[in-house]
Amino acid sequence: MSAFRPDGSDAVPAHAIVPPGSSFQERRQQNLLAMDRSQEIAAAVALRELGYDVGSDPEGAQVVAVAEDAPAAEKLEAGDVIVAVDGATVNTPDDLRRLIGRHEVGETVRLRVRDGDTTRTVPVATIASPDDGHPIVGIQVEQFAEIDVPIDVEIDLGNVGGPSAGLAFALDLVEELRGDVDRGLRVAATGELQLDGTVSPVGGLKQKTIGAKRAGADVFLVPAGDNAAEARQNADGLRIVAVDNFQQALRELATLARNQ
Repeated sequence: MSAFRPDGSDAVPAHAIVPPGSSFQERRQQNLLAMDRSQEIAAAVALRELGYDVGSDPEGAQVVAVAEDAPAAEKLEAGDVIVAVDGATVNTPDDLRRLIGRHEVGETVRLRVRDGDTTRTVPVATIASPDDGHPIVGIQVEQFAEIDVPIDVEIDLGNVGGPSAGLAFALDLVEELRGDVDRGLRVAATGELQLDGTVSPVGGLKQKTIGAKRAGADVFLVPAGDNAAEARQNADGLRIVAVDNFQQALRELATLARNQ
């Protein structure tokens, strides 16, 4: 197969792209929905940074897909909003992952779930992630919040899906409305953006880094941690800047511009 594989690509098992029990078509639809949500969150974060009054309190992690053979399959469904794990509040998807991650694989977590006006507690056993072995319950989630922005924001990317462009969307919105973001630099960015401005990890950093390099970027902003480490391994001279949140991304760009 290597003869047909483009430079920088990797062959991965199907379950790394499509969770067990899901189809490629379902995964594609989920990614398109996640892209729509990431645009809403990016607009909220960017407009708040610009001083606009934005209603966007995070209110939980909304289930967008449940693997058919996962422990959660008989207990959760798309649209459910998880608001607590073992009594600890869940405001964001990161909260959910962190709280489930405190358990050992095979242990049961108690999820507080809201569906419309009703709330219920659901015990769900954890299983090992096929990717890295950490505990999961077999669901895909996104940020839930009622977002109310004061101006219309439209971003047209055709059929591109997934949440990983959230940071880039927000940076571009601030650039369009205020300017002085890229400071003359050719900036590439990736990272899932949360409503509080946190930049969360995404997949495919090797390919994204190679793509940013080939596109002629001067700097590539990426989520801190393992994402940044993977990006640096494939940077080939491209400047990699690790960020934890949106405000830090703006500060880092301003600092780079001053040091040019």
